[in-house]
Amino acid sequence: MWRYFFLVLVILAVAGFFFFDVGQYLSLDFFHQQKSSIQHYQQQQPLQVAAIYFVAYVAITAFSLPGAAMMTLVGGALFGFTWGLLIVSFASTIGATLAFLIARGLLRDWVQKKFADHLSAINAGVEKDGEFYLFTLRLVPLFPFFVINLVMALTPIKVWPFYWVSQLGMFAGTVVFVNAGTQLAQLDGLSGILSPALIGSFVLLGLFPWCAKGLVAITKQRRAMSGFKKPSSFDNNLLVIGAGSAGLVSAYIAATVKSKVTLIEKHKMGGDCLNTGCVPSKAIIRSSRIHHYLQRASDYGLKNVSGDVDFTAVMKRVENIISTIEPHDSVERYTELGVNCVQGEAKIISPWAVEVQGQTITARNIIVASGGRPAVPKIPGLNSGDYLTSDTVWQLQALPKRLVVVGGGPIGCELAQAFHRLGSEVTIVVRSQLLPKEDDDVVEQVASQFEREGIRILIRTQIIQLENNAGEKSLRLLLNDSDEISVRCDQLLFAIGRVANTDNMGLETVGIGRTSRGTVTVDQYLRTDCPTIYACGDVAGPYQFTHVAAHQAWYAAVNALFGSFKKFKVDYSVIPWVTFCDPEVARVGLNEKEARDKGIEFEVTKYGIDDLDRAIADSEAHGFVKILTVPGKDKILGVTIVGYHASELIAEYILAMRHGLGLNKVLGTIHIYPTLNEANKYAAGNWKKNHKPEGLLRWVERFHGFRR
Repeated sequence: MWRYFFLVLVILAVAGFFFFDVGQYLSLDFFHQQKSSIQHYQQQQPLQVAAIYFVAYVAITAFSLPGAAMMTLVGGALFGFTWGLLIVSFASTIGATLAFLIARGLLRDWVQKKFADHLSAINAGVEKDGEFYLFTLRLVPLFPFFVINLVMALTPIKVWPFYWVSQLGMFAGTVVFVNAGTQLAQLDGLSGILSPALIGSFVLLGLFPWCAKGLVAITKQRRAMSGFKKPSSFDNNLLVIGAGSAGLVSAYIAATVKSKVTLIEKHKMGGDCLNTGCVPSKAIIRSSRIHHYLQRASDYGLKNVSGDVDFTAVMKRVENIISTIEPHDSVERYTELGVNCVQGEAKIISPWAVEVQGQTITARNIIVASGGRPAVPKIPGLNSGDYLTSDTVWQLQALPKRLVVVGGGPIGCELAQAFHRLGSEVTIVVRSQLLPKEDDDVVEQVASQFEREGIRILIRTQIIQLENNAGEKSLRLLLNDSDEISVRCDQLLFAIGRVANTDNMGLETVGIGRTSRGTVTVDQYLRTDCPTIYACGDVAGPYQFTHVAAHQAWYAAVNALFGSFKKFKVDYSVIPWVTFCDPEVARVGLNEKEARDKGIEFEVTKYGIDDLDRAIADSEAHGFVKILTVPGKDKILGVTIVGYHASELIAEYILAMRHGLGLNKVLGTIHIYPTLNEANKYAAGNWKKNHKPEGLLRWVERFHGFRR
């Protein structure tokens, strides 16, 4: 209701201004005619005149009415330069801030929701440098101040910065107009105040902060490189630290464009993904799923089917799969591609040089792709040998009878279910809920399946202490901030996230900073604080997925090699990911939780996979496809798929979002019957059914009746 109140107030104020022709009182002619009487009254009641003037000025600027320039001149004429400047400076800033608040209250939510996609980049820029942009605009009087008030109100800039930056930025223009007002008797109009020379001076003044900012950036970069002697020649065009997904792709691209590149890896080629992450986890998930199918044999009409788990053989299979894929990421392959592969721990010693095994290697540019490692919390009683992580779990020689998994994110869910299906008694301990980034209906599907299988889930849980008595571990927990319990386990697995590998690399030597999350600070081109060094993958964030690391690697490599001519901003507009539990959870774009948090309006269309012929035939009739679209339109904002092979089904929507295809295009595409991919078409069909033209169909019904 308060929005309507202010809207009516603004309309009445503007209507009253023009209806009563208030503008006639804000002209030079009127002031010249009434100057003597106004000044006479001012001599009798100076404070009252100042108060009336102040309130009138605030009201005019608050309601964005014409006349602020004239009011500024009058302020100089009535109060002189010093007092006029003081009164006008505060009145104009307070009025501008009120205009800002009124516009924000009336329009910002609507504009942000209506044009969310177009405003995302602007919002990010304002959040980072909003005060700087505002200050520049305020310095140049060519930009109408009331327009600046309204436009900035639609952005995320906060009220207090808007106020003080406006007061500071408008001060120079206020000085000019108030000074001109002291000579008001000699003025015939407003046009003579801002001469071309004066406007040019203001423009130069407005450009000064940008020049200063550029100089600061250059100075900062040079400071990072000061004290280091630039080599007269380089061993390489590019030097890459880390041979995981990001590093391998960076080196591959550099070699492809015929640059000389050296790749340094201190451990194993392929990084976490090949050796301890994606590949081994999917291998053990497959073994566990096959065993689960054997237990479900009766669902498929099969009798006397059994299968005992040979955990040693399962882990051997994991090793064999890694060995089979290893040649794809091997030193031999990359050497053949033209990459110089070096084994050892790299340390940056200058913006152009790295030391490894006592050898110094130089390059025009360096890419840091050192990846990440599992995070381990500080828990009383926890020693280094008391726990497993996603890195060390593959060293197990025997299946743990009782396994406690701390963490309910993708890694925790995948490994918990896999070990349970292989025969472990599994308890998942989570601080908030399972899959905390997903919507409630998604979590319900996964949690229900876990509970049906016998996995114990403890949500809203805090760890008090790890106790170890005669080799038997037990975890003391606090449930719901009230109940204390103890859970015994043979093995404890931490899966609470990952931290960037930034230690002992010499980043501080060249002034490279870190974010609050511990990742390397990079700009939109993936350049670090040292201009010759870039970073990508888990060490840079913000997404820690193998496919995102490979995606970033293209930008890092191309910008490092060709940034002198053309730089490319990294594109995070369409980022998909999957949790490979059963049912799988695949997502691209927004879900309901994120859309609400960002204030983005959306419609939800859902299709239950339990109705899909192929899913029924495979006895996998569970899950759903959920699509978020712009209200009334087929534009896709995000898709979540829960179910059998969701990781494959999501690809169609990734393609659609990346290339701006709507649900009508998905619906108009032939899908083979009977396949799981038909779920995508049926989901699009549900959207179409919900948006059918009811009015037109009534006329069509009458038409068919007439023809009968």
